[in-house]
Amino acid sequence: MTVPASPTVRRRRLAAELREIRESKGKSGDAVAAALRWSPSKISRYERARTGLQPREVERLLDYYGITGSRRALLLELAEDATHKGWWEEFADGLSPDYQQFIGLEHEASQICIWHVEAVAGLLQTEAYARHIISSYTRVEPVAPGMVQRLVRVRMRRQQVLDREPGLQLSVVLDESVLRRRVGDDSVMYEQLQRLAAEAGRPNLTLQILPLDAQHTVFGESFVIFRFGPDNDAMLHDVVSAEHLKSGFSVEVERETYLHRIAFQMLTDAALDPASSKALILQTAESRWSGDRAAR
Repeated sequence: MTVPASPTVRRRRLAAELREIRESKGKSGDAVAAALRWSPSKISRYERARTGLQPREVERLLDYYGITGSRRALLLELAEDATHKGWWEEFADGLSPDYQQFIGLEHEASQICIWHVEAVAGLLQTEAYARHIISSYTRVEPVAPGMVQRLVRVRMRRQQVLDREPGLQLSVVLDESVLRRRVGDDSVMYEQLQRLAAEAGRPNLTLQILPLDAQHTVFGESFVIFRFGPDNDAMLHDVVSAEHLKSGFSVEVERETYLHRIAFQMLTDAALDPASSKALILQTAESRWSGDRAAR
């Protein structure tokens, strides 16, 4: 399944390119802002992809920088793509800006590395498991039942990236406690673990379990690393993000993303291999969560 490009990623690619051009020209943000009669904060916001630029504004910048030829054409194409809306923007009334950004990054990443210590990663959740988790948030911040269903639909829609072309490479490490932590009733957990075992057979997914009795060398909250391949001459840095429904954070500082990559490698080294992980998932499903099924 081929999916449209993510405007979130296009905006980030464009911002990275324009920042590199400005620096290569030896121009400060204040100098560019003064020349174009823009505010310095506008330059800062678009170079950090906090806001987008309309194609006509990008043309003004490229004229000022003297950019022509194929690079100009690429940047104008990126600017046009960045104005399009992602499917998740249809649900913007119920999604925080952080969550929308998370989905936009997920939509076009070439590789995603996920470490989850509390729950199954959203891309691998069943609908029943997702609904129970999302419904639990409403005990802290009540929302209408219809909004819960919309949020479940968003989570299920996100999972389409698993089948997209070009293919996404997904690497997931789950703490064993995730397999043992009750979310819903036994049938919800049994179905969820069966889903995990089935998904483990995907050629583009590496699923590993970090057993409770393994030597834990990385302590901290769950995180997701987004990696991006080259898009002609444009390149994005890795982004590290936390997956939350109402709030979150993301970092692109090279040192921080590098440290998270090291941490993820340590987790994969300590975790069971994929075959042993699948066996543990199925064993836990039968030994811990098949009670309701046995009763029937």
